[in-house]
Amino acid sequence: MRVFVTNVIMRIIVAGAGEVGQHLAKLLSRENMDISLLDEQAEHLGDLEANYDLITRVGCPTSIHDLKDIGVKDADLFIAVTPNEAENMTACLIANQLGARKTLARIDNYEYLLPENKRFLEGMGLNHLIYPEVLAAHEIEESLRTNWMRYHISLCKGALELCVVKVRDGAEVLEQPFKSGFFDHGRYRIVLIKRDNQTIFPHGDDAVKAGDMVYAVCTKDNMEFLREQLGKPKHEIRRVMFYGGTRIAQKAVQNLSDDLEIRILESDLEQCQRLSEKLGNALVIHADGSSMETLKDEDIQDMDAFVAVTKQSEANIFACLAAKRFGVGKTIADIENIDYISMAEGLDIGTVLNKKNITVSYIYQMLLNASVLNVRNLTSADAEIVELIATEGSRITRGQIRTLNLPEEVSIGGIVRAGEGLLVNGDTQIVPNDQIIVICRSHNIRELERYFK
Repeated sequence: MRVFVTNVIMRIIVAGAGEVGQHLAKLLSRENMDISLLDEQAEHLGDLEANYDLITRVGCPTSIHDLKDIGVKDADLFIAVTPNEAENMTACLIANQLGARKTLARIDNYEYLLPENKRFLEGMGLNHLIYPEVLAAHEIEESLRTNWMRYHISLCKGALELCVVKVRDGAEVLEQPFKSGFFDHGRYRIVLIKRDNQTIFPHGDDAVKAGDMVYAVCTKDNMEFLREQLGKPKHEIRRVMFYGGTRIAQKAVQNLSDDLEIRILESDLEQCQRLSEKLGNALVIHADGSSMETLKDEDIQDMDAFVAVTKQSEANIFACLAAKRFGVGKTIADIENIDYISMAEGLDIGTVLNKKNITVSYIYQMLLNASVLNVRNLTSADAEIVELIATEGSRITRGQIRTLNLPEEVSIGGIVRAGEGLLVNGDTQIVPNDQIIVICRSHNIRELERYFK
């Protein structure tokens, strides 16, 4: 994932070199930013400084001496993402007092996200809070609602939608060359294809094949047409089984409709008792969800969706495979090991969640300049989706799209003009103040920047 930045180098300090902190620091180090990574344990920092363009320091995030030593007074953004919520919040408050311009803390207490509490904390110098489990729970809710897709992203406040769907045999779009005219209906636009481990930006001679993961941009009122063309049946979700009573599961269940029949399989008896008291809309079952026999005993074959959110990526993958074997139509797996994501999708796991990617996407929004509205990493493809705004006199407004000579692996999926989502073709002329949806390779995003100057 990459972002557009100004010519001014941003000074960012990341406190906590766990999985989230390392992942974030590595990505930010690719940009024109001054990145420092702080952790109490030298082994967490390893050889990051030698392999990435960043500075590492051994030190305590709540030590005034260590924060001064790493230069917190000059920090544009101080990010605390250690596993300890209290340490993160304390570190941010101290960093603010020592001169950091903005602070962000990773938390695990929903109470802090309440509007009145957020205002209180911001007044103390804690500018931003992020609760990855809550963000993941929202992803689960959305995935169950749009269950015929692997996942989807609302763009420009819902004016356009990016729908990601695995295409099966029998779909109308199969083997239709893009130059054939079949896709000239203007109701959706396929901007990307993931085929095995290959990411394809389609051109005239390309065609969709069975097993492809298709990325299509459309408006809400054309999503049903897209579903039909991609050969995806309607799948009503009425019964949902969760494997693991984690915080992700709890937040998702609390936000799901009371009309759903929800079951939670949890192997820890004390946790079951706590969940039973907390979640009145779910049946909590003391059972090992990794056992095929247990799943069968708990009527997995009658479920419409299965959500595996234990703390073990491997267990979540295998449980979803078991659910598929029993005929469950929709499966969702929380996979925290990034190396497992491609494998899980190759095994036909449905929707894949990764809290690190969700967290990093959220943090990136704070680093965008005025011309960039949003950046999202497409986890399963080597590409980014960027929302930008066209400015007066910028190169992107100087001709029809076909005449702009855009980089080879850049695709404009649609625009939003005066609040209305519109698809584009080669004849489209972009005008100032249009919001533009661009899909591109990570390494092309810098080249794209010159079209918006």
